[in-house]
Amino acid sequence: MTLIYPLASTGVHPARLSPAYRSALKRSPSRPLIPIRHTLSELTGPVYGHETVREHDNDLTIQAKGEPLGERIIVHGHVLDEDGRGVPNTLVELWQANACGRYVHVVDQHPAPLDPNFTGAGRTQSDASGYYKFITIKPGAYPWGNHHNAWRPAHIHFSVFGHSFVSRLVTQMYFPGDPLFPFDPIFNSVTDEKARMRMVSSFDLENTKPEWALCYRFDIVLRGRSATPMETK
Repeated sequence: MTLIYPLASTGVHPARLSPAYRSALKRSPSRPLIPIRHTLSELTGPVYGHETVREHDNDLTIQAKGEPLGERIIVHGHVLDEDGRGVPNTLVELWQANACGRYVHVVDQHPAPLDPNFTGAGRTQSDASGYYKFITIKPGAYPWGNHHNAWRPAHIHFSVFGHSFVSRLVTQMYFPGDPLFPFDPIFNSVTDEKARMRMVSSFDLENTKPEWALCYRFDIVLRGRSATPMETK
């Protein structure tokens, strides 16, 4: 499988320069991009972790001796192509804040507690139908200093990876009904409303496990008419 990086289109994928997202002012290129032709090694390899995915790498609640704190959730869905067909053997990775809104990262100095039983990172590989599944903890909102009283809505970062160096796509999954949506410039950098809502998961009662975990569905469409907005920075 080769994932092709989505072409920036008006409103669907966030622009590299989104003035309301202050970090974009430093991260956006100041000169026109120069296309560089991919070499054979970039297009065919190396492989990034497909062969080393372990059976329970997709369950973030059993990575430590103790159980992490917070609301246990199931997140599942399909990786799809533009025609709605499942894309098999995709390396799907996620990373997220813990239930208190803090990442396990030295740069994160949010004065919220770390959870010694939660790494905030997991991975899996889509099956023959493109299906993937994670068990994790619902992340908390956190302040991020972009503007006065700025808080990021609860979200999970997703990375989907093919078998070549240039086949990685990154997006974010949000939870339905979050009151912080109108105030988050990252979420709103996707200006097309229908496309923006494709980053919001749907509550999945049918696959919720009674008395154990709520479930959310998040399908990732790689490109085309119904593409999931992807980070282009």
